[in-house]
Amino acid sequence: MIKKSAHLSKKIFSSDIEQVPTRNGYGEGLVEAGKKDKRVVALCADLTESTRTEYFKKVFPERFIEVGVAEQLLATLAAGMANYGKIPFIASYSAFSPGRNWEQIRTTIALNDLPVKIAGAHSGISVGPDGATHQQLEDIAIMRAMPNMMVIAPCDSIETTKATISAAQTAKPIYIRFTREKTPVFTTNKTPFKIGKAEIFWESKNPKVTIIGCGSLVYEALLAARELKSQGIGSIVINSHTIKPLDKNTIINAVKKTKAVVTIEEHQITGGLGGAVAEILSQNYPTPIRFVGIKDRFGESGEPQELLKKFGCTAQDVIKAVKDMIRKK
Repeated sequence: MIKKSAHLSKKIFSSDIEQVPTRNGYGEGLVEAGKKDKRVVALCADLTESTRTEYFKKVFPERFIEVGVAEQLLATLAAGMANYGKIPFIASYSAFSPGRNWEQIRTTIALNDLPVKIAGAHSGISVGPDGATHQQLEDIAIMRAMPNMMVIAPCDSIETTKATISAAQTAKPIYIRFTREKTPVFTTNKTPFKIGKAEIFWESKNPKVTIIGCGSLVYEALLAARELKSQGIGSIVINSHTIKPLDKNTIINAVKKTKAVVTIEEHQITGGLGGAVAEILSQNYPTPIRFVGIKDRFGESGEPQELLKKFGCTAQDVIKAVKDMIRKK
């Protein structure tokens, strides 16, 4: 059942649950971060409205820079500003940043361990009609492999706001990925959030599987857990919003109870959250694991929910993976 300490929305499974794009949470968090610290500046690559950086621009026009369609400049300019005491947030579609400027992020930001925050909007398959070129499905893999870089994938708009504010207060390079489409808002202002600390959102009695998710698909994990409970299969659901550094203790302690794991992410199953979890378990507590996510293919145009279903990223796919695992245990 939902853990009381998680402080989740009372409407979590209601048909009228609020739906808000996580990118809105980024814009709101950026404004709050700017109010708290005058060193916060925002830069964008000709996508100010789409990334919701426009919220910051309206409040702090003197601390905003539009670099145009020049993602390499976006990263290097921010690195220079960070080197002289600013806290820059750079925003674009994740297909372009870090997709296009990975080398500049690596060499000018991460190598120098500068506190630049890379905001990757429109990540995942749910970008929808924009198609394969804009559906960034490899960003977690390429960013978590980068030394000094922290990687965060918030689960809803409220958590994205918290992640953005926390990122501004953390003196490290950080990548935050978020989505375009409206998604359920199921956390609250009281829901705990700390970079590097995973949260248990659901725990049944005598759980048989640990379900670990990140981003908006944590909600699909919770839907799966509710359905599994009705079928007599208990579970633990973990919101692993921080993929690097991964919360080893929370994950290992949960897995010791269940002896089985299913991960879910809107990303390639190679190198993403599932890969990070598998790495930790193989070294500390080898456990059977199944991966729900994109299986070595590019995206395609379509409506977001249709694509999530076609690419196997729904609650039903989690349920299928859980049952398959239990059957073979």
